[in-house]
Amino acid sequence: MELKLIQMFMENIAVLAAWFRLKYPHIAIGALSSSSPILNFFNITSPYSFNDIVTRDFRVLSLSAILLFCFWLFLNRKAFNDRLELGIRNSMDADYLKGWLETALVCTAMTDYPTPSNFLNPLPAYPVKQMCKEIDDPSKGDDDFSKLYSAANIYYNCSGSVSCFDLMDDSDPHGPDGWSWQRAIKRSIFPAYKYNYNDTVANCASYFGVIPRPTWIPTEFGGHDLEEIWSNIIFYNGLRDSWSGEGVLKSISKSIVAIMAKTGAHHVDLRYLTSEDPERLQDVRKKEINIISGWISQYYLDLAKSSS
Repeated sequence: MELKLIQMFMENIAVLAAWFRLKYPHIAIGALSSSSPILNFFNITSPYSFNDIVTRDFRVLSLSAILLFCFWLFLNRKAFNDRLELGIRNSMDADYLKGWLETALVCTAMTDYPTPSNFLNPLPAYPVKQMCKEIDDPSKGDDDFSKLYSAANIYYNCSGSVSCFDLMDDSDPHGPDGWSWQRAIKRSIFPAYKYNYNDTVANCASYFGVIPRPTWIPTEFGGHDLEEIWSNIIFYNGLRDSWSGEGVLKSISKSIVAIMAKTGAHHVDLRYLTSEDPERLQDVRKKEINIISGWISQYYLDLAKSSS
């Protein structure tokens, strides 16, 4: 009996699901590629889209949050000392604090789910909105750092059980540092940074001992030119997900379908079903199920024809 698969994966693994369908169509009937940055390659999408989307997620809810985060992430070591009297010893200490804030921003925006979750850290429903509420809380007056600390607590300490944070503890497997090559930034909540591909090459060589091949994946698997070689793939993207800027956002053919959710977060379609799921999320899942059911039905029709 032949083995046939329907693949349903999320994040970077979802990229592999789509590629597997391309390379082994006799094994994979189709693939659901959820929140996959499949177009995040050289000269295909903007290197700035990730952090631009994080910025947009906060900006639509609170201009105060944008201004406050910008101010603190731009501060240098001396400014941190002057403002907080923390006794920060060097620029590395300041970077740890800014990195702590940045991780909270990036990961909360990515997992802005409509229900409580525990994907990266325990979070309430709509955590970006909860962060902005902390910053806009009038009871905190002009104490900017108290506002930032309370906002970051939404990500790091939703349960309220942590009394102290070790900012130099880099053991968090979900921090954005592993994707640092993505974080070329401009016109956003974060300090401006000019993307330079040569920097990417140098970093890869230094950290991993490899030299990137920037045109290999678009040549091997196709960039935007997917219609002639791909079929039976669903690309889901929630537009509040910072990875969506590198995803397929338009249907390419009848069998290469893009499903977008304007207020959707990171692979929310493949999360556990709950009674609190909004109707728009339920509709996305129904659409995916209908498409996949069509693939399976067509497979059995084709099988019956070939056997007769």
